Amino acid sequence: MTRLAACQYAIELIETWEDYAKHLAAIVAEAKAKGAELLLLPEYSAMALTGQLPKDVRSDLHGSIEAMQSLIPSWVELCEELAREHRILFQPGSAPVKDADGKFRNRAWLFGPEGLIGYQDKQIMTRFEREQWFIDAGVDGLKAFDTPIGKLGILICYDNEFPMLGRRLAEMGVELVLAPSCTDTLAGSYRVRIGAQARALENQFAVLSSPTAGDAPWSPAVDENRGRAALYVPSDYGMPANGIVAESDSDAVTESTLLIVDIDLADVARLRTQGQVATRRDWSEQFPG
Repeated sequence: MTRLAACQYAIELIETWEDYAKHLAAIVAEAKAKGAELLLLPEYSAMALTGQLPKDVRSDLHGSIEAMQSLIPSWVELCEELAREHRILFQPGSAPVKDADGKFRNRAWLFGPEGLIGYQDKQIMTRFEREQWFIDAGVDGLKAFDTPIGKLGILICYDNEFPMLGRRLAEMGVELVLAPSCTDTLAGSYRVRIGAQARALENQFAVLSSPTAGDAPWSPAVDENRGRAALYVPSDYGMPANGIVAESDSDAVTESTLLIVDIDLADVARLRTQGQVATRRDWSEQFPG
């Protein structure tokens, strides 16, 4: 049995590095104290760093994204330190990162007890990211990460809405997909939820989702947020009929809260050979000839 923690994350206004470090450390410490082996935070959780910028900078979308770049190396270092200190798998959400080619990419790192495991860039950009944020798609493709709890993959928010991305992870042997998300409407949160549940059903793996939730009027990037943390599995033998192992009580919070959930990934994997249906096996039958 594996215990997972997914954070329903409130983007709070935190104006100093010291206070931010305490804030993040407290979340990781709480997850560890509750027995979690893995902690997931949402897409663009790093936008909380922009609270440390001058008011005129943090209130400007492009100015804040550019200015926060100087904080990201320290953020990555802090996340790695917390994963090592607490001996936990830690996916701290994502950040808009300016690469050497001058383009911004939506990047999610994964850390473990031994340090950095790797990172995953978002593959497909939403309209908001393309047309307003000017964030580019990742160029390295999808990755599978070997960890003490099994092989993990990361689908960032909108990526969960595309079947072939989930299928690619299944073909790479992924057992648990981490789905950090950031949506500003209930409709957006449901799109991610429906996509994540569909990927779990099709590929007979588990999907853990962590959203931003609550309001941050001081930030033009993440001012409104809705979503529930959840763990999704196929609807099949030994699993909840609706495919939802657990989810947050509400779609909005004023402070960050953790969803703690236990899952035996071997039970999920067993469905691929002993389930009522064999969606993973029968995938190719969609493409006759």
